[in-house]
Amino acid sequence: MIDLDETDRKIIQATQAGLPLTPQPYQTLAEQLGLTTDDVMLRMSAMQNSGIIRRIGAVPNHYRLGYRFNGMTVWNVPDETIDELGQKVGQLEFVSHCYHRPRHLPEWPYNLFAMVHGKSQEEVDKQIRQIYDLLGDNNLGSDVLYSTKILKKTGFRTTTRMQESGCRASENPTTINP
Repeated sequence: MIDLDETDRKIIQATQAGLPLTPQPYQTLAEQLGLTTDDVMLRMSAMQNSGIIRRIGAVPNHYRLGYRFNGMTVWNVPDETIDELGQKVGQLEFVSHCYHRPRHLPEWPYNLFAMVHGKSQEEVDKQIRQIYDLLGDNNLGSDVLYSTKILKKTGFRTTTRMQESGCRASENPTTINP
């Protein structure tokens, strides 16, 4: 169990809907909480290092940017090559997320997941073909799960119980392309 103090909880609560949309979000947050900017940044860094915060990053609304076609590609690649292949796939400019996930045999043989986004079905299909070509003989099977609707993305949320007793660190997926 990881213990959060009251200041850490206040930072988490103040950032649940995202960082302030200002030129200096950490300074704005510090002013709101009566802290220094350095203190906010140090505490958020410590929470990230301990696993309470997995990552800090922008979450774009792909639909508003014109990317209305999305596919979660899933790949069955040899376990001994997954780190190397995941790095290569994760570095493709059209891949927004790339993860190593456990297989669930015999129904689910896939262990590498990569999310792709495009402005047309043809664009997404072309991107999937690029991953297929990149993986070459290491591709032992694949599939694509296409998005049918946009889901609301949210960050970490605290609960009354968590506020009273602290926070448990959960197992996080291995992020290959943060």
